[in-house]
Amino acid sequence: MGKPVFLIGYMGSGKSTAGKKLARILGYDFVDTDDVISSLVGKEVYKIFMEDGEDAFRQMERSVLVSFKDRKDTV
Repeated sequence: MGKPVFLIGYMGSGKSTAGKKLARILGYDFVDTDDVISSLVGKEVYKIFMEDGEDAFRQMERSVLVSFKDRKDTV
């Protein structure tokens, strides 16, 4: 079982597209942190930014990333 792979970069830089391709190549699961956050909070990322601010979103993002640090075979 392999360690998780985390892709970082600017919004719109292609992390999700590259991540899906990489996961397929490696035979790993793919998880998009934006999707996880949206599901947890019950609203889209743009609304989180508008209503709660970037700092709140970044805190949520950090929490999600930490929760995945020990997950195997995941991009």
